[in-house]
Amino acid sequence: MKTDDLINLLAQDTAVRRRLLPLMNLALVAGGLCTTTLLLAEFGLRADLLIQMETMRVIAKITISVLFALAAILLVRRIGQPGIGIRSVALLLFLPAGLLLLAVGAELMVLPRSVWLANLIGRNSVFCLISVPLLALPPLVALLLALKHGAPESPTLAGALAGLAAGGIAVSAYAFHCTDDSPLFVATWYGLAVMVVTVTGASLGRFLLRW
Repeated sequence: MKTDDLINLLAQDTAVRRRLLPLMNLALVAGGLCTTTLLLAEFGLRADLLIQMETMRVIAKITISVLFALAAILLVRRIGQPGIGIRSVALLLFLPAGLLLLAVGAELMVLPRSVWLANLIGRNSVFCLISVPLLALPPLVALLLALKHGAPESPTLAGALAGLAAGGIAVSAYAFHCTDDSPLFVATWYGLAVMVVTVTGASLGRFLLRW
């Protein structure tokens, strides 16, 4: 490669990064605000939220959801920037995953087997599977539109990470409405809902983010 070509390539990469990051930040803020507004307008906060915030289950559910969202957001902010790796940031996802596994293990140790299935199914499993993708829609659309101005090496992966971040934002918001606090429920139904959004993002990214 000639020196001039290398300089031009580096200049193009720098321009993409400078253009993309503000757009990604705007997408995250706008998408998050839309999700919060949708939650408050259509679902509302759980009636006993202030009281339940004193319980370890609810604290763990909200903390794990927020940590997952933050890790996924940091990850998707890097995916559209050429030449920037994501592996080190992806390791952050192990923190909320590990905390959730610990919470599930603690619940299985403390509670009798007779209530495990009831806690896993909960009272709002179907509602959760519908609500989380709905709440994730604004940030998913915003992130995909922002990523169109980037240069992701893999459009499918970029779309999947947009879905992962949107799902994280959605479950963080939904956790303030949801009355199912069991870690078994969170691991199962929050996880499935985020998976739905992630797969949707990957499918859309495959076609929308090609360049």
